[in-house]
Amino acid sequence: MADPRTYRPAPGTIPTDPGVYRFRDEHGRVIYVGKAKNLRSRLGSYFADLTLLHPRTRQMVTSAAGVQWTVVSTEVEALQLEYTWIKKYDPRFNVRYRDDKTYPLLAVTVGEEIPRAFVYRGPRRRGTRYFGPYSHAWAIRDTLDTLQRVFPVRSCSAGVYKRQAQLGRPCLLGYIDKCAAPCIGRVTPDEHRVIVDELCDFLAGRTDAIMRRIEKQMISASEDLDFERAARLRDDLGAMRRAMEKQAVVLGDGTDADVVGVEADELEVSVQVFHVRGGRIRGQRGWVVEHAHGVGADGRFDPALAVPGVVSDYLAQFYGGEAELAGASDEGTDLAAAVPREVLVPALPEDSTELADWLSALRGSRVSLRVPQRGDKRSLAETVHRNAVEALTQHKLRRSGDLTARSAALQEIQETLELDSAPLRIECVDISHTQGTDVMASLVVFEDGIARKSDYRLYRIRDAAGDGHSDDVASIAEVTRRRFRRHHEAPAVTPDDTDGPVDDETDSAPAAAPGRRFAYPPQLFVVDGGRPQVEAAAEVLVELGVNDVPVVGIAKRLEEIWLPGEEYPVIFPRHGEGLFLLQRLRDEAHRFAIRAHRGARSKRMTSSVLDDVPGLGPARRAALLEKFHTVSSLRAASVEQLCEVPGIGPGVAEAIRTALGPAPRAPDTSDTPGADTSGADVEDSAAQQDGPMNDSR
Repeated sequence: MADPRTYRPAPGTIPTDPGVYRFRDEHGRVIYVGKAKNLRSRLGSYFADLTLLHPRTRQMVTSAAGVQWTVVSTEVEALQLEYTWIKKYDPRFNVRYRDDKTYPLLAVTVGEEIPRAFVYRGPRRRGTRYFGPYSHAWAIRDTLDTLQRVFPVRSCSAGVYKRQAQLGRPCLLGYIDKCAAPCIGRVTPDEHRVIVDELCDFLAGRTDAIMRRIEKQMISASEDLDFERAARLRDDLGAMRRAMEKQAVVLGDGTDADVVGVEADELEVSVQVFHVRGGRIRGQRGWVVEHAHGVGADGRFDPALAVPGVVSDYLAQFYGGEAELAGASDEGTDLAAAVPREVLVPALPEDSTELADWLSALRGSRVSLRVPQRGDKRSLAETVHRNAVEALTQHKLRRSGDLTARSAALQEIQETLELDSAPLRIECVDISHTQGTDVMASLVVFEDGIARKSDYRLYRIRDAAGDGHSDDVASIAEVTRRRFRRHHEAPAVTPDDTDGPVDDETDSAPAAAPGRRFAYPPQLFVVDGGRPQVEAAAEVLVELGVNDVPVVGIAKRLEEIWLPGEEYPVIFPRHGEGLFLLQRLRDEAHRFAIRAHRGARSKRMTSSVLDDVPGLGPARRAALLEKFHTVSSLRAASVEQLCEVPGIGPGVAEAIRTALGPAPRAPDTSDTPGADTSGADVEDSAAQQDGPMNDSR
């Protein structure tokens, strides 16, 4: 534990201007980012008596080894720079308001020629409008199913749309009038676009004009004695009213606002927000996270002091992220929906004026940040606060049992393996391949007994044994070397051998952000395997000079724990929490490695020998396979036969012959008694066989 006095800046060297500061640990990694109206006053508070600091702040300053700051012109600039650095460095001591789940949205692909409406989760994309978020996917499907009676927009996938267009008949939704069936030309693209625009207007809250128009059409049809059309329009009005009833009216003046509720204790805070659009609750979100606010001058916690700081952190992080998502969706046209006209909070933070200016800049028009005092808005704010209280209570009830079990597991691992301290961060490596091909290695991370998926990594192993075959021991050694080869270096760049952090919802591995590395080394490194794998990993650590990371292996046969240099394994209690935690860690590494391996194998199997032929696109490849069926038949074809395929000219035919190589010679069977000379086609074994599909480990 470091002493903050060892890196405290000299008196008078800290400016009194507004700015942003960064605390770094002994490895140079940024562990905390903060902003200040007066840098000297704010930073001085971190070097006060440790007993008067919040526990989270105390842990941060004792983990840091230095502090840096950047002076800016205004506090609004400080807000923007703080948000940018938090996103870039992902400091471990900054509270991140990430959803504990991905909220579903109703997406309408307005950028396509024939737009479609569907349930969507994930990052925003250009050319698509989003409505929500909704608490449950079934709520979107139910609402969309109701509205398709009035607005029969396309909701099928691209594959279904093309298939029905080829068949010349609509799908079931087209037959029951819940789709306008643009696939068969029942409506033109322009007519379908009008339907899509009306649906978007209705979902955006502009419902009165649409309902008045349909009501006038119903009355007109009734006066013209067209009772069948009038009845259909009457049912359409009923469907629209049912869809609107599912969203409770809470504010009668058509207010667009986000109502925030906060409930905090000494260590954690619950934040709830209701998204109100057009006077109706369109969505609800909630977080329970750790915080470092609320400690007074006497060192005691005061909830009233914690709420303003939590509100400031929440507004900066949440709306900064929402504005980025909205700006990426459709040239920024959804920014007004991401940042509402009003944000109602339980208490105004010190930088409320700067926050309001920053939110106004994000939205492009004035945003009001205030505390509701009376009326419907006050009542709704009290309801949101009750939800925050309930969420924190439920979180504590769920966490109590889990926290006790995880603490017992870490304590048991420490005592059984004779470690200096409980391994709060454990990393595990596993290898997956199919008979030495498509070798993938996974590295998963558990912190405090919980998976930290943002630190997951994937490694592609190429010929680990050097002879064309995979060797698990060599693969373990390679992964260990790539994981720890920068252990003693400054965190300047992201390792080029990893595929980046892993998305919590999909387990995909997007590219890592520049400057991102592991937060800090593990207190325990686990490999999936027995004594040979452990010895290989230990040798690499010795070679790299890493002597502060213990390594063990877990063998699946008898769930034995192997230590390097030991002749016999360590046996954990069969029903102890420590073994259960190590098993969960190993199983998670195995699952992640298998997933990556199967993806790599599928990508390889779907490739074709024709992929690299210049001038040969998907349509021409399909035409070739339709005529020749097999690779061996295609290889046996002459240039003239290849030119008979529509779209294949002499130049492309010559390129195909060059790519496939010479046709295989038929064996000479003229002198062989009983030889079968029927000319049956012999399939190319290399093209037809891919070996067994078991996941060899």
